[in-house]
Amino acid sequence: MTSQKETPDAHIDVGVTTQYIEDQSSPEENRFVFSYTITIRNTGSLAAKLLTRHWIINDANGNVQEVHGEGVVGEQPYLLPNESFEYTSGTVIETPVGSMEGSYQMITDDGFAFDANIPAFTLSQPNALH
Repeated sequence: MTSQKETPDAHIDVGVTTQYIEDQSSPEENRFVFSYTITIRNTGSLAAKLLTRHWIINDANGNVQEVHGEGVVGEQPYLLPNESFEYTSGTVIETPVGSMEGSYQMITDDGFAFDANIPAFTLSQPNALH
């Protein structure tokens, strides 16, 4: 007989807003700069710490950048239930439209590791999508 460990109630919601940074972009040089503000909210019943991140960044030419790293903006936020953490970062792509998606690798106080998925979101220069 085998026993299965119960999956703890560890759940993270991720919200995103994006902005095109016109003064840092250079469309004639295929340089489109975007900022994104992420809100990470612990909607589970257990505290969790963000350890690492994994991003997949796509542009309209089919170029894919993958980014792996520790924490976010130099921090590894520890979130109690109902707490949130917000940060702003940025990316550069070669086309006026692209997308990002990924995940945060999290761990609870009792050592349960899980991925908090970041749903795909669009990066778009104003008026690039009709």
